[in-house]
Amino acid sequence: MTKQDSSAAGTGRRRSGGREARKGGQRTTAPSGAPYIARKLGTFDVLDEEGLSLLEANADRLLQETGMEFVDDPEILQIFRDGGADVTGTRVRFPLGMCRQIIQRSAPRSFTQHARNPDKSVILGGANTVLCPAWGPPFVHDLDTGRRYAGIADFEALVKLHQMIPHLHHSGGVVCEPVDLPANKRHLDMLYTHIRYSDRPFMGAFIGEQRAQDAVDMAAIVFGRQFLEKNPVLYCVSNTNAPLVMDANMSGALKVYARNNQPVATTPWTLAGAMSPCTVAGTLTQVLAEALASLCLVQMINPGAPCLMGSFASTMSMQSGAPTFGTPEAGKMVLASGQLARRLGVPLHTVGTLSASKLPDAQSEQEATWGLLMAMFAGANLINHATGWLEGGLVTSFEKTLIDADLCGKVASFFEGIDLSENALALDAIQEVGPGQHFLGSEHTQANFKSAFYMSSSADSNSFEQWSAEGGLDAAQRANGQWKALLAEYQDPGLDPALDEALQAFIAKRKDAEPDQNYY
Repeated sequence: MTKQDSSAAGTGRRRSGGREARKGGQRTTAPSGAPYIARKLGTFDVLDEEGLSLLEANADRLLQETGMEFVDDPEILQIFRDGGADVTGTRVRFPLGMCRQIIQRSAPRSFTQHARNPDKSVILGGANTVLCPAWGPPFVHDLDTGRRYAGIADFEALVKLHQMIPHLHHSGGVVCEPVDLPANKRHLDMLYTHIRYSDRPFMGAFIGEQRAQDAVDMAAIVFGRQFLEKNPVLYCVSNTNAPLVMDANMSGALKVYARNNQPVATTPWTLAGAMSPCTVAGTLTQVLAEALASLCLVQMINPGAPCLMGSFASTMSMQSGAPTFGTPEAGKMVLASGQLARRLGVPLHTVGTLSASKLPDAQSEQEATWGLLMAMFAGANLINHATGWLEGGLVTSFEKTLIDADLCGKVASFFEGIDLSENALALDAIQEVGPGQHFLGSEHTQANFKSAFYMSSSADSNSFEQWSAEGGLDAAQRANGQWKALLAEYQDPGLDPALDEALQAFIAKRKDAEPDQNYY
């Protein structure tokens, strides 16, 4: 890896990391909004007490009678056995209520994930929502070059782009899969890119113990080992293999993060009709059961470790078997998941602007808008895939990233609620203007016109004539110019040269320790 230019950062810092080193490694960054959304509007409930109790009872029965498989990880099985579960082979069955009791005894209701820029740290829990970009696609798309396999250059460009978008709060994780790097080592380059080009919180590596440990060790270089041991600085998503299975790659990473006091979002990944029942209630029962078993494991490993109940539940086409998004059923699933998480007493992790569309078109934004609004009304505390997701998760789109970012801004503005300050009530302005007049030139309008309404960055509200004179561009074409302009304006947050050197030395050592592999 070529050492990056870090001349804007401080010099002569000690290599030990920690908060002082983080402060020294900062410089002025792009203007940004709030570090997270503090929702002032309430959640939307789709189930009453009877319905919630029924789902919880069925999930407990499922865990007791059927149980869940934890494969290729004998240590996990022993942890469950020591904790009082019934373990037969790789199948773990739980006494009624055991998982809920363990979770509610020690899991925190909220916690802070620290960023290397302390002003961008986020609080996960309560009425707070953190928006993250897309995660995982092996392809990228833009209007200039079309659909192609992603590379590390695309990954770096997306991290820089996300850093410049004020409506995002988190740098994310695998914003695209850089397939031009060895599969067993690319996580090191991805982590470095987040640390080097963004000063927001970021996710760790999720697949297996070794990669998770690499993420913890790199974060310790940046934040200091003592700070990391007491404070969340990473974020892990541990998916189940629905129905009712967790493999060693996921449980291995979960162990590392839990033992290091780093957050784990235990997230059943289901497509109703294929990986869970084709009914909303059946899928919710399975999702809750898988989440309960996984959250219980986190607390057995390290009581008090931060964790989130995750839900990635969508639907499939009953004609073709293809994943579908933005459906009424998916909306009900996430709204109910929010209720279940609040009753359990843990934050909610879910997903946002998902789409099966192949292009940043009307379908993609209809599905995206539905998904993001449902997640917000569910009270989600962290929303993954809030920007850029196309083709059922196969593609990160540069144009959709910008269109979705505008949607994120609108949603954030909406959830601010209604301002009832003296200025907003505007009684004096109404009396000043009086009957039959207009407010265009009033003193109140002149004082508030810049901030009165949300100003969309993707919509065009001009006349047909002006729109035509400016090129007659649609939303995707406008977004094409916008993401290029943001990259051209990218402001480097800088990184302490000593930290940069230590990170690159660690990466070089880890890469030399094993041969390249092009499979997981």
